[in-house]
Amino acid sequence: MNETRSLAEFVARLRYEDLPQAVVEQACRIIVDTVGCALSAWTEDPEKSRIAREVAELYASAKGATVIGIAGLKSQPAFAALANGILANAADNDDTHKRALLHTGSVVVPPALALAETLGLSGRDLILALVAGYEVAVRVGMAVMPTHYRFWHSTATNGTFGAAACAAKALKLDADAVQRALGLAGTQAAGLNAFFESGDMTKSIHPGKAAFNGILSAQLAQMGATSPPSILEHPKGYLNAYSTEPKPQKLTEGLGSSWEILQNGFKYFPSILASHSPIQATLAIVHEHRIDPRQIAHITNETYNTVKSHFSNKDVSTVMAARVSVPYCIAVAAIDGELTQAQFAPARIDDALLRAVLANTEIIADAGLNALYPDKFPARVTITLNDGTTFQQTVLVPKGDPQDPLTAAELDAKFRGNADALLGGARSGELLQAIYGLPDARDVDRLRGLLHP
Repeated sequence: MNETRSLAEFVARLRYEDLPQAVVEQACRIIVDTVGCALSAWTEDPEKSRIAREVAELYASAKGATVIGIAGLKSQPAFAALANGILANAADNDDTHKRALLHTGSVVVPPALALAETLGLSGRDLILALVAGYEVAVRVGMAVMPTHYRFWHSTATNGTFGAAACAAKALKLDADAVQRALGLAGTQAAGLNAFFESGDMTKSIHPGKAAFNGILSAQLAQMGATSPPSILEHPKGYLNAYSTEPKPQKLTEGLGSSWEILQNGFKYFPSILASHSPIQATLAIVHEHRIDPRQIAHITNETYNTVKSHFSNKDVSTVMAARVSVPYCIAVAAIDGELTQAQFAPARIDDALLRAVLANTEIIADAGLNALYPDKFPARVTITLNDGTTFQQTVLVPKGDPQDPLTAAELDAKFRGNADALLGGARSGELLQAIYGLPDARDVDRLRGLLHP
C-alpha cells in the first residue's frame, strides 16, 4: 500500500464541509493558543524574539505575511512562518499531541496564517489547511514513535510533513502535487533533540524551520519539482530511516473519520509536558501540608521511562534548560507553591535554596507507570523532610490533557495572560473574537490587523 499517496489524496480531497463542528472549533482553539504563545514570546523570551524579527527582516516584503507581534513588518511567507514558529514555541507553552509528542500548532498555524494572508484566503480555507496539516503531522509522528524520540525532535521532523500538507492545501494543490510536496518535506525533515541538556535556541527554531520547509515544499511541488513518490513507506524512506519500530498502519488509520486534532492537549504550565503531572502532584503536597521548603531533604518523581532518559537534566543554566528539566520544575514548584512564567526568570534559576532542592530531586523510571504511557503521563511524587516525614501524591493525567481538558474559559484566560501584556486587554479581546469568527470570515484581514500592537 502506498500510504504517502493515501495521505496526499486525503489532503487534496478534504473539503470544509467534511469537517465536524467539533473539529472546526478545535482548529480555532489551536489558533488561539498558538497565537497567544507567539505574542507572549515578546515579553517572556526577548532573545528568541529578536532572532525571529531579524530573520524576518532579512526577507522583508511589502506583499509578504505578518510577523506576530510586530507592526509594519511583513516577510516572504516562508520566512514569516519561520519567525512565527520560533515565537510560538519560545516559551514552551504551546500545545502537544501526546502520542506523536508533537507541538503541532507551532508548525501548522504559521504556514496557514502566512498563506491565508498572502493568497487572500477565507477563514474557512485557513481552517481547512490547518486541519489537513494537523492530521498528517500527528499520523506521521505516531508511525515513527516512540523510538524516533531517541535522537529526533518530533516537532521538527514529523512537523515538516504537517506543514507541507497545510501549505499544499492552502495552495489548493491536486493529489499528485501534494504527494510531491510530502516527498520534498521528507527529504528536508531534520532536528536533533540534543537541546534537552543545553537548553539552546534550536528547540524553538525547529518548529519555525518545519513551517518554513513545509511552505517551500508545497511551492516547489506547485512549480513541478519531483520527489520520491513513496517517501514514507519506501525501504529507504522516512519511516525506516527515522524509527526502529515503524508503524505504517498509523499513517492512514481512521483517516478522515477519526480526527486526531480532537486529541490535542493545551498546556496549563509553561514547561515541558512531561513536567506537568509531577508539578501538579508537587503543588498538591505543598499546598495541603504547608511544607517549609527549607525542610525538604529529598524529592523523588517515579514516572515513565522517557522522563528519565530525556528530561532529567539538573545542570540548568538557561531559561529553556529549566523549562525542559522535570527536576527543576518540581523543585521550583515545591519552593514557590506555583509554576508560572515567573519561575523561569533568569534570576530565579540561580537561587541558592532552589539549587539545593534541585540537587536532591531525582527521577526514577517505574515499570508499572511506564506501562500507562502514552495514554497517560503518570507521576508519583514523594517529598521527604529533614525529620524523615514523607508525603506522596500521584497524578496520572495532567490538566490540559484531552482526558482533563482546559475549559473554554481556561483557554481564553491563558490567551489573555499571554497576549494582554503586548496588545492590551481591549485589543487582545478583539483578536480573540476575530479568531473564533474565522468560520464566517471572508478573508483574514481583520485577524491579520490585530496580530500586533
